[in-house]
Amino acid sequence: MSIGIFDSGFGGLTVLKAIRSLLPSENIIYFGDTARLPYGTKSRETIERYSIENGSFLIEKGIKVLVVACHTACSLALEKLEQTFDIPVIGVTTPMIEQVAQISKRGKIAILGTRSTIASGAYQNAIQKILPSAEIFGVACQLLVHLVEEGYIDHPITTMAIYEYLHCLKEIDTLILGCTHFPLLFKQIQQTVGEHVQVIDPAHFCAAALKKLLEEKQLLNPLHEPTTQFFVSDDPEKFRLLGKTFLGQPLPDVVLKKKSEIFLYNGLNSSFSEELS
Repeated sequence: MSIGIFDSGFGGLTVLKAIRSLLPSENIIYFGDTARLPYGTKSRETIERYSIENGSFLIEKGIKVLVVACHTACSLALEKLEQTFDIPVIGVTTPMIEQVAQISKRGKIAILGTRSTIASGAYQNAIQKILPSAEIFGVACQLLVHLVEEGYIDHPITTMAIYEYLHCLKEIDTLILGCTHFPLLFKQIQQTVGEHVQVIDPAHFCAAALKKLLEEKQLLNPLHEPTTQFFVSDDPEKFRLLGKTFLGQPLPDVVLKKKSEIFLYNGLNSSFSEELS
């Protein structure tokens, strides 16, 4: 059986990369909901519906664990997914939050994310439950998502945007990359906030937690020639080309998920055809 990963689009490939590095023998099925991105500007109800549809699609493909690589979906829909599905569900954010007290030395933490992720307060509330004295600064950086997806990684306009968002963060000791696009901007972000600030990519914590879960449940794959499958809801060729930027290597064939595919899960009728028609 495979590990299932979904994201609103391309960014979750950074999570896939971390998982593949730590679990090289696992089969992986990735779904990018490219027809409906970005998730970061949508309501909780919409994100919950999209997330359940995405999870249902992957479960129909035969997965043993569901990884929610989208930070917005983790912030707004993770609990709903855990209640809906009877396989383990891991959010990219949760393992890192569980260790935040050891990560941050002075409890002065900034979170970079989409508008919905920051506005939900999910990151902030979860961290303060573990570290009540923490000072937390949420910074919505929606523009950076678009710049990454347009391929402007090492570009002056992106450097300027990062500076505009972050130059006022003077007292922090830890900065959390609360969007899967932002690891591609790690170097520029680190340069802007300074070497004294720990810049954290939650994907690495997610991969470690996933490995531990599979070990505990004796679900590790013994295969030495694993498969990686990619599905999207729109424009597979763009995904394949841009995916090379995220993974650092060419992608194999990317399959377009049919609009007519309908799945029933626990009595829930999940259809992309209504949304995309």
